[in-house]
Amino acid sequence: MEEYPKISMRIAVILLCTALLGACASGKRNKNTDSAANRMERTSEQPNDRPRERTADRPTERSGTRTASQPAQTNPQPAESNWRVVSTKGRFMGKDSSTIRVYMNVMVRKGSEHATVEDFTSQFMYNYVIYPDYNSRERLGYGNVPLNAESVVRENSPEAGDVLTVFFDVKKPANAANGVMLNEITEISTGRKVLNDLPVRFKTVKLGDRFAIFNPKTNLPQLHHFINAGDTVVIRDVNGAASKPLHLYRYRHDFDPAQSPMNTTPRPTTKTLDIDSTMNITTNQPFTLPKEGLYYFLEDTTDASGIGLVVADRRFPKLTRPEKLVKPVLYVSTNTEINGLNSATDFKKALDRYWLTMMGGDQSLARGAIKAYYGRVEEANRLFTTYKEGWKTDKGMIYIVLGPPDRVQRSRDREVWVYNQRANVSEINFTFNRKPNQFVEDHYELVRYVEYQPVWYPVVEAWRTGAIRE
Repeated sequence: MEEYPKISMRIAVILLCTALLGACASGKRNKNTDSAANRMERTSEQPNDRPRERTADRPTERSGTRTASQPAQTNPQPAESNWRVVSTKGRFMGKDSSTIRVYMNVMVRKGSEHATVEDFTSQFMYNYVIYPDYNSRERLGYGNVPLNAESVVRENSPEAGDVLTVFFDVKKPANAANGVMLNEITEISTGRKVLNDLPVRFKTVKLGDRFAIFNPKTNLPQLHHFINAGDTVVIRDVNGAASKPLHLYRYRHDFDPAQSPMNTTPRPTTKTLDIDSTMNITTNQPFTLPKEGLYYFLEDTTDASGIGLVVADRRFPKLTRPEKLVKPVLYVSTNTEINGLNSATDFKKALDRYWLTMMGGDQSLARGAIKAYYGRVEEANRLFTTYKEGWKTDKGMIYIVLGPPDRVQRSRDREVWVYNQRANVSEINFTFNRKPNQFVEDHYELVRYVEYQPVWYPVVEAWRTGAIRE
């Protein structure tokens, strides 16, 4: 079960990912000004045609970088604006037999300042179009979302960061079981657009289609797959009315981190997980989960899917305990170094010695490398946590070592991360295939190739010499 953890837009959406803690819009990889919770959840202008198939398969080396064509814009070169949408992340919930509700987390920043509800509602417009699938242009529905104090709420949480949540209801199209909602957020003054594609189900048969983990203080659903130990939450429906008993299982399995991108040998999988404890809860009634672990909520013990949730320590997505800080460095370490760290009796001293040794004793260089590396670990946890911590996932590994991709091409079952000019390679692609499981629907696995070596090892060496500092 090691890799447990289903959604083709030939309306392919390219995500313009901003740089870690900084604006990738500047085109510079390691100079960051934007916040971290943004890159992989942001989408940008929609390309006119589907990316070529070869882009989504083996890694390629090219003499130049090809960017998918962009649609015509009202203002192709908009005047510079201070406010930027730096991330979007959405989910849907069935409201009743004829309606679904959409929740969209939107992070909007001006430098280090986060937008207020008034800033957002006065500066932006929100529209959507629903298609039957990624490869269809037929419209199932479309609409404009009025942005006001009733449809936009600001929240600040470790899971989401400082974000605005837009929520609105959508009528279910007749005779449609599924769809893809293309959400378009437009800055009024410049015409700059940000797109987000959200797969939706109109026949809401799964538990996670009808119920979600809510913050009882904000009455907003949790759009990420983790909370902190001791948090009080509630599983409820949109209306907060249905009272239903749920079975809750807790697992303490320590999932393995991602394997090297060049390791094409399949990892042995564990088919079952040992249940640590069980309990029953009732929907729409708050409860607290004091212990860390993987939790699984089921409506019926025979169901094939439920709601998965990682309960992490109070500082997560940050890592602060020395015994936890030693683990993510495996992506840039030798086997000897890893064994030495894991067998240490004093993890803090061992970790300090590890970084100082790599940096030739230069404390300033070590501090910069540590800040940059663990900043990416934190963002990987925030962005990619599924049934295991984000840094352990394949996406998390690539993100930590290489940073946010220059663009992302996404279809229902696949994401392709495209990096421009790494090491001596002009362009490199990493393909992730969706691997659904009973806990979450958005877990992905990397397609591994030995051809990644010429890119991977030079970047690892850059980390080990302190050349990467953000």
